[in-house]
Amino acid sequence: MEAHPPLCEKKRDEAEFAKSSQAIDQLRAQAQAGDIVLAYLDEAGFAQVHPNRSAWTPRGEQHRIEAPRGQRLNVMAALLSSGQVVHAHYWETSTAETFLGFVDHLRGQVSKPLVIVLDNASIHRAKAIQPALALLEQQGVKFEFLSPYSPELNRIETMWRLMKHRWMEVKRRTKEELERAVEQVFEHFGSQFKMDF
Repeated sequence: MEAHPPLCEKKRDEAEFAKSSQAIDQLRAQAQAGDIVLAYLDEAGFAQVHPNRSAWTPRGEQHRIEAPRGQRLNVMAALLSSGQVVHAHYWETSTAETFLGFVDHLRGQVSKPLVIVLDNASIHRAKAIQPALALLEQQGVKFEFLSPYSPELNRIETMWRLMKHRWMEVKRRTKEELERAVEQVFEHFGSQFKMDF
């Protein structure tokens, strides 16, 4: 699917990766049986100047591209086992409180026990939100933290790569244009923008 998948094997513990992989397989089976809703959650930032993975310039010429700095549009999203995507975007920095609010919103979108797959980012494990996360667990939300350096186990990572490098046109955007481009993907996810697993 992707020409250059993430290369994380050098830093990760293979035994821990295997345990995480097995746990995800079991959760996927529970979701397919209809026992739970499985949500792959992560954050991504989108710049007004589109990322450029490679470029070609004639020999003897210097490659130049306009690269003005601007704010990043941060997006927090959860790809659900139903195929639905729940998302929020904002121009502020992602914080533990933002994460907590999003998880609470996500919990309200499902009627079955919810299992959230996520990485070990500091905002997901902040001490300040631990009591609230414990309360969410009492209300049927379970958190499945992946082993370090294993982004390929979180399916939403694939969605971020596709958004940034295939689905969104490579160009400079105003803040309003960037918001519209991101919203366009979420509005048409599953029809115009599809992922295969």
